[in-house]
Amino acid sequence: MLPPILQAALENFVHGGFHGTSIRQLAHAAGLSVPGLYHHYQSKQAILAEIDRLAMVDLWSRSIEALFDGPQEPLARFERLIECLLLFHAQQSDIAFIAFSEIRSLQGESREAHIAARDRQQQLLDDVVAECVSDGSFATEFPRDASRAITTICTGVSQWYRPGGELDPAGVAERYGRICRHAAGQLASDHPR
Repeated sequence: MLPPILQAALENFVHGGFHGTSIRQLAHAAGLSVPGLYHHYQSKQAILAEIDRLAMVDLWSRSIEALFDGPQEPLARFERLIECLLLFHAQQSDIAFIAFSEIRSLQGESREAHIAARDRQQQLLDDVVAECVSDGSFATEFPRDASRAITTICTGVSQWYRPGGELDPAGVAERYGRICRHAAGQLASDHPR
């Protein structure tokens, strides 16, 4: 849960985009004057950077917990991590969408920090896919490419998921989890869900 100022900013960024949202709109949405908003954050860029930072910290924390909370066989770790990624991008779709789509608006150290956090996050999946290939759970010839494709599937959920649609978050995790396993070349004898 974001602090109220950041939540108000997030909602504005989702509806109007970072560049389409003025500092006055952000202040109004937060119930503050423009100087009042500047008391909390130096700039609109600082607000975006903090939203992004919090999104990436939350995703990392959830991912680490998912990887280590259960059996440590590679396929079990993969399934928990994919479920975590899909649930995050469905349940936290607004913040996930902004963290994904507004990287183009981040500048300087904030952009570098996001890229480092994104690469660190990707490495978790790259490693577990490689482990699944090594132990024979997955048959893909291209583990890194499969891992990137799976990331695209997971992050893409935040672009289209809306509550009240055909699938709830658990349904997204189940259906798209199967798609991710197929993208990695899961052998037919393994975990047919």
